[in-house]
Amino acid sequence: MTELVRGTPGLVRAVNDRAALHLLLRQGPLTRPEISRLTGLSKPTASQVLARLEDAGLVVGNGLRTGLPGRVPETYRLNPAAAYAVAVDVTPEWIAVRAADVSGTVLGEAEAAAPAGPGRDALLVALRAALGRVPTPEPPKRVVVGVQGAVDPTTGRLGYASEEDMAAWLFPDVERVLGEELGLPVRIENDVNLAAVAERAHAAADCPDFVLLWADEGLGAALVLDGRLHRGHFGGAGEVGYLPLPGAATAREAGDRYGRHGYQELAGGDAVRDLLRAHGVPGADFAETVAEAVRRAGWTAGTGRAAGTGSGPLPEAGAEAEAGSGPEAGAGSEAEAARAGLGRVAARLAAGLASIVTVVDPGLVVLAGRLCAAGGEPLRALVERELRILAHSRARIRLSAVTGNPVLTGALDLALTAAREEVFGGPPPVGRVLL
Repeated sequence: MTELVRGTPGLVRAVNDRAALHLLLRQGPLTRPEISRLTGLSKPTASQVLARLEDAGLVVGNGLRTGLPGRVPETYRLNPAAAYAVAVDVTPEWIAVRAADVSGTVLGEAEAAAPAGPGRDALLVALRAALGRVPTPEPPKRVVVGVQGAVDPTTGRLGYASEEDMAAWLFPDVERVLGEELGLPVRIENDVNLAAVAERAHAAADCPDFVLLWADEGLGAALVLDGRLHRGHFGGAGEVGYLPLPGAATAREAGDRYGRHGYQELAGGDAVRDLLRAHGVPGADFAETVAEAVRRAGWTAGTGRAAGTGSGPLPEAGAEAEAGSGPEAGAGSEAEAARAGLGRVAARLAAGLASIVTVVDPGLVVLAGRLCAAGGEPLRALVERELRILAHSRARIRLSAVTGNPVLTGALDLALTAAREEVFGGPPPVGRVLL
């Protein structure tokens, strides 16, 4: 049954305006009768709503809709110049920027150099240079910055970030200071969390409870529960690179909480490269080594099926552990060695995932990052089979479906959501609105 929203005339007008704006955002140009029908507003009320929104500069005419019998109706659309949003992806090597108008149309994208040195001044110079490469006609309503770390809301400092990679960011109240110095509303978000935000409209579109595992040079995870990011009390939810696992040094043994230990030491990029090299698979870095292992195994990364004559099926679950620890253990051939190596990579990834899914109980795990992309469907299938052995979870396992830079995509999604809620007066209303 449709819920009716009732209140003071001012409140109901605001709700009606918001409903019309979100409708135009979703549907594109519409006529007055269409807005009336789709919102449930009377035609006179729909006309009043459009008049208010035009006066406020939020809606503009889009011309006449011709080719239909009867009176030629005028159409209306969201004014793209009503607001702007900017996404920023920060790595130790570069800063990427993407800007869009309130309709979601991307205005431009560019890269700039990372901060030249440590300290706030160097960071501000680099961020201003990056933002200047994709200017917006008006100052953006929101800037979302993705970083390798997470802001601790209890201290305002960036945590889970090494001084080697993020030295310029390690000062108190980093989010507030950047916002004040840049004169912009800045929000800092963990980069893996942003990749998960992007995945909500792609691989995880049908599942509100999912885990994203980011396997790259480093390991990280993001938790989305009931459609919302779960950041944790101190902002560090998903920092699974430090997860203690059998077969890897602990923080006590490494002598440093942020040193080489745990899940990262077992299944991070360097560890995977070294593992596959021990199986005779060459490669300049972990991504090349994984891709070469898939090729040598006779599998195709896109399907997981064997290439050529059909030889080289995926091994049964756990078979890779029986294949030995490397060529010296009797792999027998180049293909068998590559399959054994990939099996061990999958077993290591699944070992960490088993702990995560046992606690979180997601409906889906999304495998993302360059390591997973290089392994493709063969690696995904191996991880799934290993996980079924190690955990009771029935979570589906999928590869990332986001194209391009997922951090920028997720950052722009959050920035646009915040900008729209500000200029529209809030999120889409629930139920039917009446005046």
